[in-house]
Amino acid sequence: MGLHRNARLGLAGRRSLVAEIEIGASCRGAARRHGVSPTTACKWWRRWVEATLDDRRSLACLEDRSSRPHHCPRLLPRVEHERICTARRRSGWGPRLIAGETGHAHATVWRALRREGISRPPRSPRDEIRLYEWPCPGDLLHIDTKRFVRFTRPGHAVTGDRQRSGAEKRMRVGHEWVHSLVDDRSRYAYSELHRDERADTVTAFVERGLDHFAELGIAPKRLLSDNAFVYRQNRSLRQLLTDREIRHLFIRPRRPQTNGKVERYQQTLKREWGLGQTYRSSDDRAKALTHWLRHYNEHRPHSSLGGQPPISRVHNVLRQDS
Repeated sequence: MGLHRNARLGLAGRRSLVAEIEIGASCRGAARRHGVSPTTACKWWRRWVEATLDDRRSLACLEDRSSRPHHCPRLLPRVEHERICTARRRSGWGPRLIAGETGHAHATVWRALRREGISRPPRSPRDEIRLYEWPCPGDLLHIDTKRFVRFTRPGHAVTGDRQRSGAEKRMRVGHEWVHSLVDDRSRYAYSELHRDERADTVTAFVERGLDHFAELGIAPKRLLSDNAFVYRQNRSLRQLLTDREIRHLFIRPRRPQTNGKVERYQQTLKREWGLGQTYRSSDDRAKALTHWLRHYNEHRPHSSLGGQPPISRVHNVLRQDS
């Protein structure tokens, strides 16, 4: 069985305890030195004495035994147990419906299903993880937005205080959106904070982002986004990408994993920038975005890059260092 979760001594501690008693120490003295009760020390010593030589060598005699009783006179008969499990497999019903069919109490049915391991429906197998990475910076850019609530004082997410006055409840401060572009190869990110996610805002953001990547020597070739209306039906964005000779790709519906690099970046953005500091207001949070973004791109180690920051894969794109 191994060890109980809250066991005071592990196998090494129990072996040390019986070794002390074996060389002449008393059970009470050994128990005091190992921080257990004399009853516990005597239990392990008795099991050690009664064990076979093989059990002593493997320390099997010092493992915990099951707490289940040897005899359960009020346990549900095996025939009824099988009838409940058969009804579950046949219909897929929950304990309440099966209780009505079999005539047993709801709790009895639930315990029978739990003992059999079918109290919950089987989980569907997860799709195989498919990792991909384009060979050069600029081969693919990911784009997405993340919504944040505006505030006039620190909220419960960082303070734990959910109390709000009536005036604060009536104050509709609204939301703001962080628009982000993430390079697939280097994970280099470009983000801006805006009060909306309208088509003209998205197009202007993408244009500035492409110019920023161009300053780094990165020539974007493809842009991957979800199927939001502001991306798929945005005429100005379509024209901009056509003029820049950039191919616009869309993820499969209800498949955000394809755009996973920017989705993962937005989790880091929320945890480290949005909730990582206690800001006096959302305006103070907005001022910190530029500083955090510089830290993320130039200093923060990235696990998928071998502990290096994203800027480490941007250098020498145009062979200027060779």
